[in-house]
Amino acid sequence: MFRRTFWFTAGAAAGVWATTKVNRKLRQLTPESLAAQAANKAIDAGHKLKDFALDVRAGMVQRETELGEALGLETPPGGPELPAQRRLAAVEPPRRPFDQHDKRSYTSHNRNEDH
Repeated sequence: MFRRTFWFTAGAAAGVWATTKVNRKLRQLTPESLAAQAANKAIDAGHKLKDFALDVRAGMVQRETELGEALGLETPPGGPELPAQRRLAAVEPPRRPFDQHDKRSYTSHNRNEDH
């Protein structure tokens, strides 16, 4: 009699455990839950990317300082300033004088045209 009671209780406990586990997994696979998980992972990735960028920037500043010391360069406290942007003068290409024998200067270069 105790054997049957033991196995019945063990089976009922296993059934409750399995049902709970399956329901928990099904709740994790709902669209709302999947969207929340994806959003959390995206936020975590963004934080990791920001930390990486800050580490790279700090490393760049450190390396620039090391190179400046090694080369004997002194940089002002505000950092080096870039020169002002130069503007290029608009220059027109020279025009060829009109030559009546040279029709290439005023004809189109479309090879698909009938001549």
